[in-house]
Amino acid sequence: MLELPQAILFDFDGVLADTEPLHWRCWNEALSPLGIAISWEDYRAHCIGISDREFLEKLGRLANPPHEVDELLPFYPLKKKLFQGESSRGGIVLEETWRCVNAVQNLPLAVVTSSAKQEIEPILQNAKLLRFMATVVYGDEVANLKPHPEPYLTAMKRLGVSSALVLEDSVAGIASAKAAGCEVMEIKDPREVAGRLRERLESLVHFR
Repeated sequence: MLELPQAILFDFDGVLADTEPLHWRCWNEALSPLGIAISWEDYRAHCIGISDREFLEKLGRLANPPHEVDELLPFYPLKKKLFQGESSRGGIVLEETWRCVNAVQNLPLAVVTSSAKQEIEPILQNAKLLRFMATVVYGDEVANLKPHPEPYLTAMKRLGVSSALVLEDSVAGIASAKAAGCEVMEIKDPREVAGRLRERLESLVHFR
């Protein structure tokens, strides 16, 4: 019989929020002066769940001709500005996801993301999700990003739990959560989150 998890930990991009297409568009726009563009298929296959520097290293290798990461890093502030402007318009957190998180708020909840606090915290606040989270582990708060287990171990330590249910969409994130000893629910589309959580917790949590 399934037991109620000690805590639920959410990845952000691609799980709580449908931000990956937005990141992809903003990167392509920011790097357009260099004539660099990455297809959505390559972005999904190689660039989800990693740090911005790792992304630029991979993109530099994929570009034709190749570019060094130091050539691409100066375009990061523009990408960040574009992303903040687009994400501030709202609508990237699904209403059904919000209701589902609201329904499980009596459990310890956390967001564990590789993105920086400055980038993600305003979205969590605007979407009224931050109020539900006992803690948020941002990418600029840990020494080792996913797939290292540190982000999820940090979240569990802050929550005072020894295990958790993790919702993740990326290969790196899934590896991180498994290495931390967590139960992992793989999410392929943010629209799956509410339904998958209900399936896992229906007999244990009252969903309105």
